[in-house]
Amino acid sequence: MAVDKGVDEKVDGPESQRQVDPEASVDLRGTPCPVNFIRSRLKLETIAPGAWLQVDLDGGEPERMVSEGLRSEGHWVESSPLQNPISAAEAPAAVRLLIRRDGA
Repeated sequence: MAVDKGVDEKVDGPESQRQVDPEASVDLRGTPCPVNFIRSRLKLETIAPGAWLQVDLDGGEPERMVSEGLRSEGHWVESSPLQNPISAAEAPAAVRLLIRRDGA
């Protein structure tokens, strides 16, 4: 099944979350823009084309900036609510991005 790299798919719960085994992960919660985008991009450079990167970060602007920036570079990005946030207060704002590096 072909996946359009430009599509950002939001999933609602663990039953619909893509089952992937990320090659690497990075926790960027609390990291400001554009540092979170830069760190995500640098981490992507350490994995093979076609491999998956898991990025945990704050929702809202950080999620939008990182997703849009990586999509514009040709990577596929999927976003879902973070299942195990650090604190209860963070639960609605934390997200997990699954990013498939372009070039596969």
